[in-house]
Amino acid sequence: MPRAMAKQNVAEQFVDILVRAGVKRLYGVVGDSLNPVVDAIRRNSAIDWVHVRHEETAAFAAGAEAQITGKLAACAGSCGPGNLHLINGLYDAHRSMAPVLALASQIPSSEIGLGYFQETHPDRLFTECSHYSELISSPKQMPRLLQTAIQHAVGQSGVSVVSLPGDIAAEPAPDKAVETALVTSRPTVRPGDAEIDKLVDLIDRAEKVTLFCGSGTAGAHAEVMEFAEKIKSPIGHALRGKEWIQYDNKFDVGMSGLLGYGAAYEATHECDLLILLGTDFPYNAFLPDDVTIAQVDVRPEHLGRRSKLDLAVWGDVKETLRCLTPRVKPKQNRRFLDRMLKKHADALEGVVKAYTRKVEKHTPIHPEYVASVLDELADEDAVFTVDTGMCNVWAARYITPNGRRRVIGSFSHGSMANALPMAIGAQFTDRERQVVSMSGDGGFSMLMGDFLTLVQYDLPVKVVLFNNSSLGMVELEMLVAGLPSYGTTNKNPDFAAVARACGAYGVRVEKPKDLAGALKDALKHKGPALVDVVTDPNALSIPPKISAEMVTGFALSASKIVLDGGVGRMLTMARSNLRNVPRP
Repeated sequence: MPRAMAKQNVAEQFVDILVRAGVKRLYGVVGDSLNPVVDAIRRNSAIDWVHVRHEETAAFAAGAEAQITGKLAACAGSCGPGNLHLINGLYDAHRSMAPVLALASQIPSSEIGLGYFQETHPDRLFTECSHYSELISSPKQMPRLLQTAIQHAVGQSGVSVVSLPGDIAAEPAPDKAVETALVTSRPTVRPGDAEIDKLVDLIDRAEKVTLFCGSGTAGAHAEVMEFAEKIKSPIGHALRGKEWIQYDNKFDVGMSGLLGYGAAYEATHECDLLILLGTDFPYNAFLPDDVTIAQVDVRPEHLGRRSKLDLAVWGDVKETLRCLTPRVKPKQNRRFLDRMLKKHADALEGVVKAYTRKVEKHTPIHPEYVASVLDELADEDAVFTVDTGMCNVWAARYITPNGRRRVIGSFSHGSMANALPMAIGAQFTDRERQVVSMSGDGGFSMLMGDFLTLVQYDLPVKVVLFNNSSLGMVELEMLVAGLPSYGTTNKNPDFAAVARACGAYGVRVEKPKDLAGALKDALKHKGPALVDVVTDPNALSIPPKISAEMVTGFALSASKIVLDGGVGRMLTMARSNLRNVPRP
């Protein structure tokens, strides 16, 4: 029988449903239980198979693609050890609220439960990092189960896992598969009038209101600014809110948390009413316990789990503010706002000096200087993927948001080695858009094998490697806890030479005067490139108000004054905002 007339099998039907859901590619590593699906992709021009070197990379890449596009992305792993490698990246995607469908292929269905070679139970293993995780046990079940998984991932913004035995994937599909309509986008949610009335009353009665914004303010920049103008409120933000809310913001008072800066801490503690907008900021030691707090979030499970709330408002930030702003009374007194703006500028003036002294002559190179130069040279719509650890610090302080740039990282899960895999997923969405991986030497070397993926697909990702030959954030944690650093030193190769050996562009920078030229050349290079920058492992100076009890892991509570070391172009913005403060 000619192939065109052959009966469709379950794997082909599975792939067709993914295509209808908008999935463009499946990241993974091939294996026998996956072969029917991979072969179905080979014969379907609407979807691509992306062969990575490690399944963890596949999951991180899919999560990054979903965060950049806002649409469903997918990854796959073969039975047993193959799909187990997905778990770390899936945890990250789930906690980042990225819609990802993971295919965990399974051993032959007749052998499940009998201790077969490579047997695991992925439908159980992935339950904690997914909204939905189920096993397909018959061809007739597959279309409805896959549809349900897709709708969980999209509708609840997270991970769904489908386990599919290889033998079932190869079986003939049912004769008449029902093509049910698929949910591929989420609706907006507005609060009820009663909650809006209560929030209006809290705002009208308060003299000093502060807004603290997270990633839930994405797409609501104009609404937040209009609201802040009306109630004369300073605006602080969490790390994941930075890219959405800091730019073009004359109310900005910085960021709170371990990586924070400016007057965000003071603004959240000295107000009468703190409004949390779209943030699940996890570090409750930075939140006040003696002011009135209202929280607005589209996910009701986030409401009140970080601090005691006086009012919980279930709704999308943009829609909530559209309802709220016209109804609140405009405030005329801006003394609190002006005082916080002045504190913010003063705080930034102090830390900038620590970074600017002889920075262009300092060897090893200050990592702050690297991030600052990169910020100046990178495209205005660049995507930055950021390794967990000290690269988070440099990105938080120096990468300037503008409404077009994106900065993504493992900001909720806190995994090492995320930047390079995320850059792969981000670059596949648009080969013409500049993607920069801000990698630490520890994170990069952990999944260094997937640098070969850049070369294999000629992905023009630029890896800027902050190479201090140590696990810098871990050393900081040990120092704060009064422990000598131990087990944190890396004996590294010349990573630029490794990059060249892989077939990519590679350059090593050891002197500050060579940095700008090296970054310019790498950013202009048409293919994958790596800039190995030897940076100072002792770059941070630790402020005196930090306590051991406040630091027990990456990004856990540190102090009112956080890490020193400069803030890049944010000082210019803060100075500019002071022009809004009336002079006596």
